[in-house]
Amino acid sequence: MSDLERLMAFLAKQPDLSGAPMSERRAAYDKAEKAFPMPDGVVVRPCTEGGVPGEWIDVKSAVDGRKILYLHGGGYGMGSTRSHRHLAAALGIAARADVLLPDYRLAPEHRFPAALDDALAVYRRVLAATSADRVAVMGDSAGGGLTIATLLAARDAGLALPAAAVCLSPWVDLTSGPDSPVGKATAGDPLVKIADLTGYARAYLGETPGTTPLASPVFADLRGLPALLIHASASEALASDATRLAEAARKAGVDVTLETTDGTPHVWHWFWPRLDMARESIKRVGEFVEAHMSGSAASPARAAGAR
Repeated sequence: MSDLERLMAFLAKQPDLSGAPMSERRAAYDKAEKAFPMPDGVVVRPCTEGGVPGEWIDVKSAVDGRKILYLHGGGYGMGSTRSHRHLAAALGIAARADVLLPDYRLAPEHRFPAALDDALAVYRRVLAATSADRVAVMGDSAGGGLTIATLLAARDAGLALPAAAVCLSPWVDLTSGPDSPVGKATAGDPLVKIADLTGYARAYLGETPGTTPLASPVFADLRGLPALLIHASASEALASDATRLAEAARKAGVDVTLETTDGTPHVWHWFWPRLDMARESIKRVGEFVEAHMSGSAASPARAAGAR
């Protein structure tokens, strides 16, 4: 049995927490802190940036003052430094960049636009200390949608945009219902259920319409965004979110790369300690950042003779 087959069999046996209280779901998600080891070559230190608590993950191999702002997934209702520290660290090593992992406010205690306000505040702090051409913004699932929303808010605020952005299995359409492509695909997805999606969306949105561009950025005007890498599994429930985001970005003139796998779960990168394909995908993210970061040998800026 391959490592992917073992992982999928493991996921199929996990208890369904769809009806559990949010506190229980959050605690289960945060168990990743003990389930997954941290990679060698990083130092983790608590911080508060822009008024938002979180962690800096200092990568010993980081070069050129590179920084990643990583926005964790969890349906806007769960997820934390504890659940995503191991993934953020692996991405930082691959991209040779230090990583800022904020604990943005969660729903239903804090509805839209609280998460976006926090992410934008943290991004402003990163820009205050680092040139934008040495910054990448990334996120998975809801954090992937939040990545795009943060870039849109930064653009509209007149802020410099980062060199690159990465969305891993992004959730960018909070209007999905049972009869939507997402609703029909959740039957075979061990991690994403339509009842969970609609519940998380309702908790995050409150009275805000699901088509609001900064909540569901697939409906936004994406013009002017930086080079974008999107990863998704063709067999995951949110595959259509990824493909629609890529299509909308291309139509807006964004340099977008969509890479898909098949048979892998939602945000398979999260399972990198157990999955070869996850490690390979993380390596691809690092190569993408390297290609677009100012000062790297492969970057367009270097090719153009910029510093």
